Amino acid sequence: MGSREEIVAAAAKVMREQGYAHATTKVIARTAGYSEAMLYKHFRDKTDLFLSVMAEELPALGAALGELTANPGQAPLRDNLVRIARLGLAFYLEGFPIAVSVFSSRELLRSHRERLGEHGPHVLLKGVVDYLRAEQELGRVKADTDVEAAAALVLGACFQQAFLATFEEREPADRADRLADVLLAGL
Repeated sequence: MGSREEIVAAAAKVMREQGYAHATTKVIARTAGYSEAMLYKHFRDKTDLFLSVMAEELPALGAALGELTANPGQAPLRDNLVRIARLGLAFYLEGFPIAVSVFSSRELLRSHRERLGEHGPHVLLKGVVDYLRAEQELGRVKADTDVEAAAALVLGACFQQAFLATFEEREPADRADRLADVLLAGL
């Protein structure tokens, strides 16, 4: 493993333990076993590092959505919805402890939102919408289905389950099958 990967892994660890707001580049670099200067050779700033953690260290929901959207109809719709729900729950479970501290102040949230720009949380919602639209075009999702609402329901349920499990310090129940079945009934 090279220094960049070690820094991303250390950042994920520190951010999970301390949250984004309190994780300093100095502590991240020290945890990785490198100098802060080495960190800055690979990353412009802490937000750049955060984006790398979200893309490289968390479950690959975005990649799966891209794959499903590019190849709709390849697997049963229910199987795809279960996959989305499982990956969504895993993504939010891993990401929640990292990102929650961004909400600790309006200024930090505003700054973070501006820096994330096109890479913000709306990307996952758009990915589910795009996938459901692709399935709609194949006739596997009813033509009158509000795919934006359906996408919000599945990701919102995943986020809520991750929030409760994190808050209660417990493993979440695997509700992906049940969630997919309820969603499928409306599609």
